[in-house]
Amino acid sequence: MRKKVTMAAATAGHAEGGSCLNAFDNALLAAGIGNLNLVKVSSIVPPDVDIIELPKLTAGALVPAAYAAITSDVPGQVLAAAVGYALPDDPAKPGVIMEYHDRADRQTAERTTREMLDEAFRVRGETIREVKVVATEHTVLRVGCAVAAIVLLSDDDLA
Repeated sequence: MRKKVTMAAATAGHAEGGSCLNAFDNALLAAGIGNLNLVKVSSIVPPDVDIIELPKLTAGALVPAAYAAITSDVPGQVLAAAVGYALPDDPAKPGVIMEYHDRADRQTAERTTREMLDEAFRVRGETIREVKVVATEHTVLRVGCAVAAIVLLSDDDLA
């Protein structure tokens, strides 16, 4: 897969389904990325990438994504998923993405993700220019899923 990533967008969704896989699929649909072929990547935002709101994307597009997902079939269980990015002061340097999922609430997911981003920049000796965390929470009825993702996009992915 060779494409120039020029944009990144964060999103999250949660849903129920008849199985764990259906719950995951439905959560991806709720997040607006269910009709894409996601390629899981490690957690770096390329330099000079524009952070945008999730646009309308071409169905079936092959899209790199850093994502967190959790499913459960335990009624009443609370699930949370979060992703966040931090960008350095120097836009020519890469940013960092962190993912989190657990049997926890949204606030815990957001706080933990921010702490991981802070540590990643401390270790790199960089100063954060911009940070954003997107999280969701789901209380399981039968089979539920929470998912959060940052998709890395090129112009070819836009519908």
